[in-house]
Order: sequence, then C-alpha cells, then structure tokens
Amino acid sequence: MDERKQLFTYRNFQNIAKYYVRPFATEEEYQVTAAVVKRFGEGIGKDLHQKLLQRARTRRNWLEEWWLDAAYLELRYPSQLNVNFGGPAPYLEHCWPPTEGVQLQRTSISMWHTLQYWDLLRTERLDPHKAGNVVLDMDQFRMLFCTCKVPGVTKDTIINYFKTESEGPCPSHVVVMCKGRFFSFDAVCDGYILTPPELLRQLTHVKQCCEGEPAGDGVAALTSEERTRWAKAREYLIGIDPANKTILEIIQSSLFVVSLDDAKPYATAENYTPVTREALTGDPTIRWGDKSYNSLSFADGTFGSNCDHAPYDAMVLVTQGYYVDQQLKATDGRWKGSETVRPMPLPEELVFTVDDRVRSDVAHAKQQYFETTQDLQVVCYAFTSFGKAAIKQRKLHPDTFIQLALQLAYYRQHGRLGSCYETAMTRRFYHGRTETMRPCTLEAQNWCHTMLLPAASAEAKRKALLLAFNKHNKLMAEAQNGKGFDRHLLGLYLIAKEEGLPMPDLFTDPLYSKSGGGGNFTLSTSLVGYTTVLGAVAPMVHHGYGFFYRIGDDRIVASCTAWKSSPETDAETLFQNLVTSLHEMLHLATTAQL
Repeated sequence: MDERKQLFTYRNFQNIAKYYVRPFATEEEYQVTAAVVKRFGEGIGKDLHQKLLQRARTRRNWLEEWWLDAAYLELRYPSQLNVNFGGPAPYLEHCWPPTEGVQLQRTSISMWHTLQYWDLLRTERLDPHKAGNVVLDMDQFRMLFCTCKVPGVTKDTIINYFKTESEGPCPSHVVVMCKGRFFSFDAVCDGYILTPPELLRQLTHVKQCCEGEPAGDGVAALTSEERTRWAKAREYLIGIDPANKTILEIIQSSLFVVSLDDAKPYATAENYTPVTREALTGDPTIRWGDKSYNSLSFADGTFGSNCDHAPYDAMVLVTQGYYVDQQLKATDGRWKGSETVRPMPLPEELVFTVDDRVRSDVAHAKQQYFETTQDLQVVCYAFTSFGKAAIKQRKLHPDTFIQLALQLAYYRQHGRLGSCYETAMTRRFYHGRTETMRPCTLEAQNWCHTMLLPAASAEAKRKALLLAFNKHNKLMAEAQNGKGFDRHLLGLYLIAKEEGLPMPDLFTDPLYSKSGGGGNFTLSTSLVGYTTVLGAVAPMVHHGYGFFYRIGDDRIVASCTAWKSSPETDAETLFQNLVTSLHEMLHLATTAQL
C-alpha cells in the first residue's frame, strides 16, 4: 500500500471543520471547533502523523490490524445483533416462491451451489474483481468459509481454517443446527462434493432426529451474549468437559452453518420485511453468531443469512449470494444430475455436556437477546416506480441519487440533517476494506433546505441538486482512492492512545461526535450493489437508522432499521419519506435534464 495515497497532508485539516462539521454547528460552535482543528493540525497532530508514517513504513497496510481490533474485536457489547449483518436471499423472486414442504429439498440444492463456490475459491478459479481496469484485493474471500470469531475476556480473535488446494488440506464438514441441537457431516465423499440427493439424505436424517423430540440445550444462544460474559461462559463450558472444546472446534472450523428454522416469514418481492426481520432477529439457538456464514433455511422454502462482520465486508457474501442466485435461475432451481446416493456416514450429533450454570447462562443469553431484538424495528420494501435505468438516462449516478434522497427524507422527517456514514470500498489497496464517505455536506444541506422552501423555483432546486451531486461524487472518488480522512483520524487517535499520550482536544470536541466521529453516525448506510442480493444492519446509535439498499434496473429495494425505544425515529416513516424524495428528484431531473 502506498502510504502517500493513504495518509493525507495537513492542508486538508481545515477542510474537516469546514465541510463535515459545519452542517451540524451554530456559527459560534463552528468557530470553536475550527480553532481546535487548527491547533491540532499545527501541533500534536503533526507529531502523531509522523508516528503514523513511521508505522506505515514497516507494514504493507498500517490500518489492517488496528481496524480489526478497534472496529470489531475489542467491542464488548453483543455482536450478533449490533455488528452482524443479515439479509434475505432473492430466490423467492423467481424459481423459489414461498412454498411449504420443500425446505429440505431446496436447502440441499442451495447448499450444493454454495459448495461449488467454495470449490472455486479452494481451486483459485474465482475471477478477481475489478474497478474499471484496476484489480481489487480479494483477500477477504478467504474468510467466507471455515472461519469463526472466538470470544476473549478483553478482546476476541478470528480463527480461519480455510486453505486453497495448493496450501494444503481444508476442513470440508458443515454444521446443521435444528431445534437447539447440532449435527455435523462431511460435505465431501471420496474427493467429490455431495450431490443434492446426498445432501438431502443427510438433512432428512437431521430433521427426523429432531421431529417430535424436545429441543436441545440451545448452547448457540451464548454467542448472542455480551462478549466478556460469553468468553467466561465458554471457558466454563470447556472446563466441565474437554469434549465440549472438541465440539466448539468442529463448529468453528466448519465450512458454514446451515440453520433449519421452523419460521415461515412469507415475504414477497415487494415486501421483504418478514424474512429480513427473521434474518436479523431470529431464533438464537439455531445460529452461531460468531460464524462467518450462517445459511438460514426457513420452513416456507425461503432463505436468508446472518454473518459476523469482523472477518469480511458484505460484498463477499453478496458475491456468493448472487452466484447462487444466478445458478438457480439458470437451472430453474432444480437438480438435473444423478439421483444416486453413495453409501456414507450419517450426520453425527454434537452434544455439549451442560450443567445448571450453563443452562442458566443460556437462559440469560436468550432473555437479553429477545429483549433487544423486540426493540428493533425492521422494514424492507421494494420501490418499483423506477430504478437505475431511469436515473442513468438522466445522466445521474444512481448511488448518489439514493443518498441525496435519503438526506432529504431525513431532513423532511426530523427538521435537520443527520450525520451519515456511507461505505466507500478501498479494495484497490493491499488488504483494503472500507473508508467512510460522509454524504452530509454543506451542498446537501443547502439542497434539502431549498427543496422545502415554498418560494424556491424549480431552477434553484435543480442548481442546488447538481452542486450536491457533484460534491458527493467527488468525495466518494477521494474516499475510494485512499484520500478520505476518517481512517486517518482513527490512526492518529490510536497512535495517541497506544503511546499513552493525553487525548487531543479534537477527539473530545462535542462536534466531533455530533458530526458522526467515533462511530456516532445517525444514518449508517451502504449500497449493497446492483445485483439481486440485499442485507440489513442495526443502527449505529440509539437515535439512528441502519439503511442498506440495492439498485436494480427498474426497482430500488431498501432495508431500514430503527430502535423502537427511541422516540425520535421511525423506520416506516423514513421509507415513506424516501419514496416521496425519489419521486421529487426524478421529476426535477426530468423537467430539465441536469
């Protein structure tokens, strides 16, 4: 990684105050913060910057280890709902509409396609992604399979067992969870991946073992706990029987987890809410919250996913999900190969040794999980009036279009702008992950204000919109090219912390957090892409929203979350305001092409 691209120079520091803090400040507040920023840039900031340059000279990516620790592994609150992302699979839009009685058959086919994707990775046949002509870093794809987070008392770790064929043997077993119980079987037999009829035989055995039987102990619920509490519960679990450690390692090293869920969300292509809610907040006893990939199979024949965010960003699962979606589309969701089932061992049940304390820990975990999940409002709808085609026809960038529509929706609902995080991908750098792009600019503020002025002319609105568009596009390009500033600021903060230096005023300034700094963004947003795959996340702050969206040619599908206990927010209203904004913007762009 070229540090010159990664670390900006100090002439940019005044811009931080000017562009990113200004929309949230009175004139007086702004002057105070501008002075704090100036002092930082001319004083301690310079020293910290030099220390950061020094660190960058000894590492290909100065941020990688820090980012993993600060953004994920050192967090102590429960990660299953607050950090993980989940989402609906798109198969219900074509060959697999909600249907009862087909859960296992469909699961066997989707598993088979997922295993083919694992084989592509294992044999290094997956084409590298590109942005234009630039090849993007693919390292995160190593983390999709055979990966798990393990809790620690003060800091978690990530264990990755995946290997390519050239690197050596790789675990090939899957774990199936059903009614609070665990089963495992090898997905490869005599060097060949199990076929859908063979996978169906294994899944049927699991289901038969659980039918009409009492539910298992639900040990998986412990993964939804506060991290230190889960770490201690895990240590205790291992202490009462060494066999428990073996079971934990089988789960951790498995390719992925398949959750056979009795829920029947009955979502539609227009209303994905029920399945999205289940993916984020479903039964904690049949998903392993620390696993890099839980494939959720519902009793109505629909699917979803729930994934730990620490080892990779959502685009990894989006790519895999889209691959499976396209394969299913091409085959009409059917298996057209051999029906022969080879002789092979049946799935083995993994039974934890538990005692009253473990049962009490599980009960506590379930209670805190259900209390929190019941507080999460989830909506996920398709906007079908237009999509990418109509926006591009007006020579506008579709992603910027949605982001500005969201700013206007929030402004209309709350009477002010909301500090906003949008994911900017930095995979053009070695092991790059993300940078923050801040859509809440002065230009966006001015445009929102103009849109709600009764006296403003259409021409004034269009001019303001164009300025906001141009600014957003410029900042996104800078962020993707390593010229953003949030990760740099994080580096300066962590250097100061690591060296035991007094925390610079910049990071304690009220406007630092008010504008989103330190993970305090009111709107936590991400374009999931232009495919059929969507995801969802919980809000970053209690008075905020989580907002993920995908853009199709003729539709925009968005998931929006909010905490019900916050009197300020309502996800349903925000989506309706978004719809209004989208129509207004297209009308503006149509009456006079920008």
